[in-house]
Amino acid sequence: MTSTLTAPVTRPLPLTAGETILGVDTQRNVHVAAVLSGAGEVLGTAAFLPPHPGLLLEWAREFRPVTRAGVEGTGSCGAGLSRFLLTQQIEVIDVNRPNRAARRRNGKSDPVDAQEAARAV
Repeated sequence: MTSTLTAPVTRPLPLTAGETILGVDTQRNVHVAAVLSGAGEVLGTAAFLPPHPGLLLEWAREFRPVTRAGVEGTGSCGAGLSRFLLTQQIEVIDVNRPNRAARRRNGKSDPVDAQEAARAV
């Protein structure tokens, strides 16, 4: 008899109307962030230098309190940002990078990638 271990599947909670979600497209030289309302409305996008995650979060909190963040590359370019967000009691969700073929067809857009990272939450 064989047994297999499986991790419990967790699903993100649905967004609430007053909630703000942060999405970040991380790269070595710049992090592009987008803030979305619980209804999916884009509240703002901006670019930040990676060594300053506090500025990124301060900007995002100008819209509303941030409860969750979708970050591309939490194990590489976004590792420092992810650690910082976790210390601020913000749930961080590792988001897969967009399909490269689709990005080439439709054109690369860091703000759109950041918005999609937030929507993936």
